[in-house]
Amino acid sequence: MFVRNVAIHLKPNALGEFTRILDNEVLPILRKQAGFRDEITFSTTPTGVDVIAISIWDTKEQAEAYNATGYPEVLKSLNKVLDGSPTVRVSDVISSTLYKTAAIAA
Repeated sequence: MFVRNVAIHLKPNALGEFTRILDNEVLPILRKQAGFRDEITFSTTPTGVDVIAISIWDTKEQAEAYNATGYPEVLKSLNKVLDGSPTVRVSDVISSTLYKTAAIAA
């Protein structure tokens, strides 16, 4: 399994609109992507301007395919609430209590 960890900084007072866009526009795009498993999104600040979005994928190749095809559409949808460009980090999943993971060679 593979995750995309996206750090997002929102414009002030944009969390409600961000949540609406996430539910109505972003999640439908993600659900159409091959290998997409889940999305976990949370605010890291009391004001709601800093958000982390973690998407879970079956394979690195599927996550990379989304990055090239679906992600530009997602950025376009979120453009009005973003304050700067999101930072994307990618990782192999070592362990999960939600999903069975393949052993990663040491």
